[in-house]
This record gives sequence, C-alpha cells and structure tokens, in this order.
Amino acid sequence: MARPTGEPTWLEYSANGIADSIDFYRRIFGWEFVDQGPEMNGYQMVIAAGNAQAGFMDTAGMTCPEGGEIDPSWDIYLAVDDLDARLEKVKAHGGRVVLEPTEVAARGRFAGILDPTGAYVGMWEEKGFDGYTFSAAPGTPVWFELMSMDFEASTEFYTAVFDFDVTLMESDEDDPQPDLRYATNAPEERASAGICEAKSWFPEGTPSFWRAYFCVTDADATVAAIQEAGGKLLDGPTDSPFGRVATVEDPKGVTFQVNQPLGDSAPGGV
Repeated sequence: MARPTGEPTWLEYSANGIADSIDFYRRIFGWEFVDQGPEMNGYQMVIAAGNAQAGFMDTAGMTCPEGGEIDPSWDIYLAVDDLDARLEKVKAHGGRVVLEPTEVAARGRFAGILDPTGAYVGMWEEKGFDGYTFSAAPGTPVWFELMSMDFEASTEFYTAVFDFDVTLMESDEDDPQPDLRYATNAPEERASAGICEAKSWFPEGTPSFWRAYFCVTDADATVAAIQEAGGKLLDGPTDSPFGRVATVEDPKGVTFQVNQPLGDSAPGGV
C-alpha cells in the first residue's frame, strides 16, 4: 500500500564511483548490496533487516543542472499521490524542478526538486514499489529531518506541496536553545519527519538540506568504527530525549546521523 503524501519513502546515496562507499557502509552497518543489473545502470539495492532500505547510484558521467559534477549525497524521497500534480504545486509555491519525471518500470515514477530554501528532495509516486520498510532495527533508517534556513518558508512549502500537518514541538527546560523551533510532519505517532530551524548553526547563504538518521545499538562504538574506516565525527555523541545521537561524515564527505535508542546500550555492532 502506498504511503501517504509527504511521508519519507526512500533513501538514495549517490556519488561519482560508489565501490569505496559500498565497502564503508557494509563495514559500518553490515548492509547487503544487490546489483539491479545493467537495465538499472548498476543501481545497488541496500538490504538490511531482511528488507530493501535504500539505494546506491553511481553518478559517474552525470552532471548537475548547472553542468558541474554531482556532489555526493544522501537524498530523501517523499511519497506523492500524483507526481505531475504535485510538481505543479512545487512550481506554484516557489520551488524548482531539477530532475524531470522518470519512470522505473513496474516500480514507480520519480522526480527531483529544490524547495524555496534550497533543499533538494526527491518525489516518488509508487506503482509497485512503496520504498523502505520501517522496522527500527539496527542499520535501518529511523528518522528524516529538514535542516531549514528559513523555517516559515519551509513549513509553508511542505504544507502546500506535500500535505504536511505541521506540528510544533514544545521545548523543555533542559533545551540549550529553547527559542529554536522544531516541527514534525504530523502529530505524535503519525510523525515520520521533522523540520528544524537551523539557520543559527550554519554560515549565511547555506542552503537548507535533508538528512537521515540510522539506528545503531551503540553510538559510541559506531562512531569509533566510522573513524577507523576513514570517516569523521562532526558532533556528539550527545544524549537527547530520543536517544544518543552523533553527526558523522563518510570518507566522501557525505554526512548522516546515527541514533542509539533510549535504553539501548548493547555493546559493539552497529
């Protein structure tokens, strides 16, 4: 069954040459990679906890809309009910289509956009494949977050285009920056993504961006493994109301989050 419009449905890693990245993530998360064959240009499906969780795409020979090499990244896809209609909404609300609709036989259709604050996000209309399987198992994605440099513009756009039911979270007395706003795309248990007011943390002119969180059983051990494998620790690990979190970077400079759930302190592994 297709996910509701606006719910994260897929993760995709892209880089110019992905062999080294596959080795890195296999080492960190224990992922299995399944080559989708020449008809899919060697697209690699990530299998974790017995299900498809993400894809890896080699961008060698491809260029961005401005003509330069495509930067390596983790990209988030949001589900849509009608890709063409939603793309019209993107244009009407200040966004820009940078990847035109493309058909994936017997699976679905996708496109890529820039929102008004500069964040790239994919759109996926399911026609046989509804995306990743949420399980909260180690090595699987558990949260998705827009780091917004213009909170009002972001909430207005994602409400208009993706039907976000923007729900502000209340700050608690221990919050080091209680004036910064954070909203989810739906109330309580229906929430699957967040919008974080992040302008004060980045240099002026930084575009907004989406990021993903992966579940691990031991954040500190995972960070150590990432550093040993050639990655970097950017922030944390830090305890939060939702778990022990760290911001890390892979050897190609692509950032992501690792999250150890509350009460989970199993040593070793991911």
